[in-house]
Amino acid sequence: MAVAADLPALDVLLLPLQSGALAWPAPGGTLFLRARAGAALHEARAQRIVCEQGFRPWAAALEREGVAVSDSNSGRFDRVLLLAPRQREESRALLARAIAQAAPGGVVVACAANQEGARSMQDDLTRLAGPVHALTKKHCRVCWTAPLPDGVDWDLHTEWLALDAPRPILDGRFQSRPGLFAWDRIDAASAMLAQSLPSDLAGSGADLGAGFGYLSAEVLARCPAVTAMDLYEAESRALALARMNLAGARVPVGFHWHDVATGLGRRHDFIVSNPPFHQGRADDPALGRAFIAAAAAALGPGGRFWLVANRHLPYEAALAQGFARVRTVREDAGFKVIEAVKA
Repeated sequence: MAVAADLPALDVLLLPLQSGALAWPAPGGTLFLRARAGAALHEARAQRIVCEQGFRPWAAALEREGVAVSDSNSGRFDRVLLLAPRQREESRALLARAIAQAAPGGVVVACAANQEGARSMQDDLTRLAGPVHALTKKHCRVCWTAPLPDGVDWDLHTEWLALDAPRPILDGRFQSRPGLFAWDRIDAASAMLAQSLPSDLAGSGADLGAGFGYLSAEVLARCPAVTAMDLYEAESRALALARMNLAGARVPVGFHWHDVATGLGRRHDFIVSNPPFHQGRADDPALGRAFIAAAAAALGPGGRFWLVANRHLPYEAALAQGFARVRTVREDAGFKVIEAVKA
C-alpha cells in the first residue's frame, strides 16, 4: 500500500506522542480533527486513531491508506489532536470543539506551521485551557494542554465554540461560516459569472465547487427552464450550508460531497463553475484544468459550460481540447467569463 509523503505539521503534531513526552492512551482513545494522511500517521496505525476530515480529497487520501475516516464525529476521547486552520475564528472554534470532546483527564494537542499562525494558535489555546507545553520543529509548533478540564475558561469556550455556527450574511439571504472561501461576502468572480449567465439555461445543471450555494441559487433565480441542480463541493462544512441555503428550492437539488477532479459520474445539460485555483498559497492551474475536464466529460452534445477564472490563468488549451466552441463572454477587473459548448 502506498503511503503519503512526510507532512511537516503532521510529523510535529505527533512528536510529543512518538517521543514519549506525552503518553498514548489505549488504542481507539485518540481523535484526530482535520486529520491528514502521511508517514507519521501510518507509523501510529497501531493506536487506531479516529480520524475526521471534511475536505474530500484529503479524506480520500486517508482512505487509501486504510484509515477509517468520516466528516464528523461525536464522543469523548483521552487525546484530541488537531491541525489548526489558518483562519483565526475557524481555528478558535476548532480548539473549543477539541476541548469539548476531551474526556475528563484528557489532553488536547494542536499544531500549525509557523507561517500559518502557529504562535497565535498557541496563545489562543493558552487563553482557553491554561498553560500549555510547546515544541517547535520543521518550522511548525505543537502545543498541548494539561489534563482537562482544569484550567478551562468556560465562558470563552462557549463564545469560541459558537464561532463555527452558521450565521446569516448579505441581509440574511445566505448562511455561512468562517474559514470558507469568501465566507462573509460574494466574491467578485462569482458575482461576475452570475451577472453574465443567460436566462435560457435549461434542463439538468451542475455547480462545480459550489461553496455555500450562491451560484446555484442565482441559476435557479435567473433561469426558469432549469429542472434540476446538482451541487458538487469538496468541503463538507460548505456543503452543509448549501443544503440550508437551497432548502425549499423550486426544483430537485442534489448535494454531493465530492472531489470534482475525479469526475462527476453523471450527465448534465449545463454546468457552471468558479473553480478553486490555489494549492496552499500558490496558484495552480491544474485544479481548474481538472474541473474543465470533468465538465467536458459530464456534458452531452450541445452541453454548455460557463466558467469564471482569473484572467491570467491558462485554461484556453484545456477548453479547446474538451469543447467544440469556446468564447470569452466578458473580461473585467482581472477576471474572465467563458462559455464552452460541446460538439
